[in-house]
Amino acid sequence: MHGPAPMAAIDHPHRYRRDIDGLRALAILPVLLFHAHVPGFSGGYVGVDIFFVISGFLITGILARDIDQGRFSLIRFYERRFRRIVPALALMILVTLALAAWLYLPGDLEGVPRSALAATLFASNLWFFTDTGYFAGGADVKPLLHTWSLAVEEQYYIGFPILLMLLARHAPRWRTATLSGIAAASLLLAIGMERDTSGFTFYLLPTRAWELFAGGLLALGAVPALRRRWLREAITAIGLIAIALPVFLYDRTTIFPGITALPPVLGAAALLHAAPGTRIGRVLSQPMLVGIGLVSYSLYLWHWPLIVFTEYATDAPLSGALRLVVIAVAFLLAYLSWRLVERPFRNRSRVPARAIFRFTAGAMALLCLASLALMAMGGWPARFSAPVLAQMAGQRDFSPMRQRCHDSFMRDSAPCTLGAPVRADAMLWGDSHGVELAYALSLEARAQGRALIQRTTSSCPPVLAYEATDPRCAAANRAAFAALRADPRIRRVYLSAFWANGEFDAPDFIARLDRTIAAIRHEGREVVLIGPVPPQPFDVPRHLAHLARAGRLDQAQGVSRARVEARTPHLRALFARWRGRGVTLIDPLRALCAAGTCAISADGKPLYFDSHHLSVAGATRVVRYGRFPIPPPSHSWRAAVPPPALRPDR
Repeated sequence: MHGPAPMAAIDHPHRYRRDIDGLRALAILPVLLFHAHVPGFSGGYVGVDIFFVISGFLITGILARDIDQGRFSLIRFYERRFRRIVPALALMILVTLALAAWLYLPGDLEGVPRSALAATLFASNLWFFTDTGYFAGGADVKPLLHTWSLAVEEQYYIGFPILLMLLARHAPRWRTATLSGIAAASLLLAIGMERDTSGFTFYLLPTRAWELFAGGLLALGAVPALRRRWLREAITAIGLIAIALPVFLYDRTTIFPGITALPPVLGAAALLHAAPGTRIGRVLSQPMLVGIGLVSYSLYLWHWPLIVFTEYATDAPLSGALRLVVIAVAFLLAYLSWRLVERPFRNRSRVPARAIFRFTAGAMALLCLASLALMAMGGWPARFSAPVLAQMAGQRDFSPMRQRCHDSFMRDSAPCTLGAPVRADAMLWGDSHGVELAYALSLEARAQGRALIQRTTSSCPPVLAYEATDPRCAAANRAAFAALRADPRIRRVYLSAFWANGEFDAPDFIARLDRTIAAIRHEGREVVLIGPVPPQPFDVPRHLAHLARAGRLDQAQGVSRARVEARTPHLRALFARWRGRGVTLIDPLRALCAAGTCAISADGKPLYFDSHHLSVAGATRVVRYGRFPIPPPSHSWRAAVPPPALRPDR
């Protein structure tokens, strides 16, 4: 994602390598195009790994040379880091805070000064690691999300120079072996935790350090020089392929980082090691690529907030001509930042050492004070009118039991019983889409003197034998079915999931759902299937607030019913058959899309709290108006036994 600020690429004290600036271009361009949603660059995020390798190579080379020559100064080292990192970063953070305060609605603004404070203190990776959950806001409202990689590097360079000095003094012969061991441990940890869903592997230094060490070990001569021209040509070709394939073949579903980070890391290391004098080295040294590499740090800094603010203002992902305009503006800002900010501050005759330390301290103090002031204002709601704030309140219209009752299996706690204070006779089993529906159903149940159990697990549809990226889904579903079988008082089971997410309509998945319904019916329980909730192409409360701000709330409109039906053809094709066999259907489209387009608000309230989760108002509407008449049960269905190989208890 970002690289160290442009500096002389060194494998010799006085030798500048143009190909390394060209390699920076190969790192930043995929990141930019990935973030701008340019087709074909679905794995462009691997640019961060390339930059980590480059940074490790350059900085380790400088550190080792100075330490070995007995002229290393920690103060001088941090002076260089401050010159290259802080001025452009501080300006970007300040502008981002100002634009967010002007543009962002209260619920979206709250997180920006917190992330700005963390970015100023080079701790944003820690902040974004902890800033998780449904209500933390997605990447589309985090204009400083990209600073996590800066934090990783700076945390690395707090301890790494000290480690090199200690090794030089006490174990110089063990330097390469020690660093190789640390790198191997970091890589093994990354691979071992690659399926971790907390964000630890992605954001934190222990699982990213090996990428910086990969470049560092190259700079220390851990890999022998390649003398044969043909071998260097082959290595650079393989390295370029190892970078290109992930850029084009990886996507958001790829488990990353971990073992999948090896190709881009090793590819970057191969180009650093062997490119000089090769055909690919000459290509990387072309003026256009070198120029992009020179401004790559500023381009990295400015492109992401520019994309985030543009998409926020338009309520839509970048596309078409606007995408081209944003990319062009990003390059313009990068050039201006490099020319007017980076270069002057890197000039020691214009900005002496004492001045850069004073500037860094002053800039950090200013940004911290500005961030704390905005945090104290709590989203600054006074900027907006009451109608705007009323729509934004929809972001908080979620189940009051969500935090306590959702993901209970993952937290190893007992599931919640909602409704009247009696033994439950129903269970809602589903993913996060079931949370607000469970609450709405519990209000009905309470009025009838009944109760239901909520068993909802994030990203885990209620389908036995469902193979998810998170292996805990299968365990959660087995536990839910086992609890159902063990409690004969549960007579009704509601099934709810994000059926319209594009992944759950495959025939093999629908077949598993069909068998799950059969298994529940075989246990003598009534099945109530809650159909697909229409996903919207925008955050609904935010979109409605933008319309209210412009005085166009009457123009609010969701997706068409036909579009939702087109996303779930296999699922909807079975509705009639399931209903004929005694399965009750609650269809959100019946409640929300009667007019051909799907409603996103009713009675002045948003029907979603984000783009696809129903708010309590929306869930209540679906429960009230989405039911179909229940046909007589089919006795032959209840008697049917799933094939032995598919029995859920096997």
